[in-house]
Amino acid sequence: MSIATFAANPSAVTLKDPYVLHGRQLRTGAQLHETSRYSDDIWRMTPARLKAHEGSLILNFPTLPQRFRPSAKRLFYALLSLELPDGEEPPSVSSLRTTFTEIKRFLKWLDGRWPPDRIELSALSPKDLTDYRKHLLARFPHNPGQRQRSRAHLRLFWRWRRHLDEDALRFDPLHLDGWGESQSVRRGENSTDRLPEGVLGPLVIWALRFIDDFATDILKADRRWRETRGKVATGESSFHTRVGERLQRLLDEHIATGRPLPGYQGQPSGLYLSWALACDRTSVDRHRQAIDATAAVVGVTDSSFIEDTQGQLDGEPWVPAITTHHTAKYSLARLSRHLQAACYLVIAFFSGIRDSEVKHIKRDCLKTKCDEDGTPYRWKLHSLAFKGEDDIAGVPATWVVNAVVARAINVLEQLHPPTQDYLFGRLPHGAGGHKGINLALSSNATNNQLNDFVAFVNVLCSERNRTDTIAAGPGHPLKLRTSHFRRTLAWFIARRPGGVIAGALQYRHHSIQMFEGYAGTSDSGFRAEVESEQAIARGEVYMEMIEAHQHLDLAGPSAEEAARRLKDFGDRAQFQGQIALDKHRLKRIMKRNDPAIYPGEYITCVNDPAKALCEKARRGNSEGLPSHGGCLPLACRNVALTPENVAVWQREVARIDRRLASRPTLAPRLRQLQKNRRAEVVEFLTSNGQEVVPT
Repeated sequence: MSIATFAANPSAVTLKDPYVLHGRQLRTGAQLHETSRYSDDIWRMTPARLKAHEGSLILNFPTLPQRFRPSAKRLFYALLSLELPDGEEPPSVSSLRTTFTEIKRFLKWLDGRWPPDRIELSALSPKDLTDYRKHLLARFPHNPGQRQRSRAHLRLFWRWRRHLDEDALRFDPLHLDGWGESQSVRRGENSTDRLPEGVLGPLVIWALRFIDDFATDILKADRRWRETRGKVATGESSFHTRVGERLQRLLDEHIATGRPLPGYQGQPSGLYLSWALACDRTSVDRHRQAIDATAAVVGVTDSSFIEDTQGQLDGEPWVPAITTHHTAKYSLARLSRHLQAACYLVIAFFSGIRDSEVKHIKRDCLKTKCDEDGTPYRWKLHSLAFKGEDDIAGVPATWVVNAVVARAINVLEQLHPPTQDYLFGRLPHGAGGHKGINLALSSNATNNQLNDFVAFVNVLCSERNRTDTIAAGPGHPLKLRTSHFRRTLAWFIARRPGGVIAGALQYRHHSIQMFEGYAGTSDSGFRAEVESEQAIARGEVYMEMIEAHQHLDLAGPSAEEAARRLKDFGDRAQFQGQIALDKHRLKRIMKRNDPAIYPGEYITCVNDPAKALCEKARRGNSEGLPSHGGCLPLACRNVALTPENVAVWQREVARIDRRLASRPTLAPRLRQLQKNRRAEVVEFLTSNGQEVVPT
């Protein structure tokens, strides 16, 4: 029996009141009998949220118009736990919150339009939905994406009609004029902005500074905090006896060494003293007179806990001290969160993995390979992947990372207690430590951490008159999000030769086209932007060659053609040595008169697609650009040689000679291959008028 049958009958609902999550996989530890029933006004979705960083989620039906609540319950129960209609994928629990918001928007609009006695959504007419489309156009005139989402969610009453009975739509809204909105939002393009170099540079530098220079002090404070907390937590009677006697010995030590008492807001810190003695604060406060007398002799520090910091900034301690009071500027709680944010930033940017994948990094997630000398050379990071996977609970996945990521993970493993598996779980310092149902920080919590980190760094810069602040520029407030780092790394990877393929592998995308969509396609300006920057860089090289008359000193089969093209380029740019072209003018000139010369390490390519061997290998599928990965320099007629190119080939011959003369001698097959290679290179150089320098 479908839920529509008994939902219309209150007595039936009483007799059969299902658990709404019975068709969903529940997170570890959740029991179905503890979850929401159909009759509940509020359905709690949290037990079905399987990712460690996902927090609480509810569907709050009392916020809907009362007459339409049964209709909404039928729909959402079907979406949660009933059989899928043909061609439908099960909606994620997280997406249902957005669906609820859009259905709520529509039902509130409908409540103000329909007469009070009409309750069945099957009575909706094409005119009703056409009017709603017009309402959305007036409500969101400049946001076609929002209008499209709002309309798409209403189609659920058609697509899931087999479970909705009297609340099912009797027609498909997609066939209504304007419902599909021909000027729809382009799909497949990642709209997340990348971080500009002016922001990314100082951001990464400061994050690495925290990991490599400041983490030692924070971890030292953390260990001392855990030691004192651990003593109190054991509850052994010896820690709570003779408090006055032990306190007096501690005070005497301060007097004997002349060391000030740890303080807070100008007064001796009873909290720190209680931790130092492993007792409760009340026991310490009973001896306030002795504490104040000692403070009168030795004084009180501005802060407490850790004063002998090792990290340096501009030749001075990076912070005056680390305090235990979580509201203080340099508190252990604040600095630990900043360190965790720095580690997140480094891991997310240098690995390119998604926020959900970062949040599932656990202790001992890193596998390191070392060479025979014990030097690490490869690090593999293990976590869970979710997007595009068949298992909604995630599948094990591996990413190759670098030493920077390994250092960040090492810091996180020390920052968390040994019992904490998730390295991006909540830190225990300060108020609210370890609270919350999610095992790892939510995306919003990490966003807040990242922006707090930026604010702290900028305060440090302001106090010390440093210029390496993290800012987007005047009039452009910087708001970091977790998605920025993956997007930005994709942009940098895609700029490298062969980077699109490398990016698709690292990002676990199943096709190169998907990665190009993430890094940015030509429609988004990404490819055009990359090509423009590459053209400017080549233009600057051209200008340097012309100024030094290097274009007249080229060798190789295309030397004359390269000289002619560069001379024409110089003439068109009116370059006479004294004119310095700005980037905007150079960009315009390159767009109109690009000589299509591509400097490289071994050769300088004077591209002519008709003669290019790489073009023939790709059967013309190249957009007229040379393929550096498929270059055949010893045979191609598009080759020109600069003095730097010739020097590289000379070093190649010298390397081969050293290998042939090495002991023990090479195997016969390898030795012959090396000789053949040397002969080819020597023939290439001599045929282009270059002498081989004897080694």
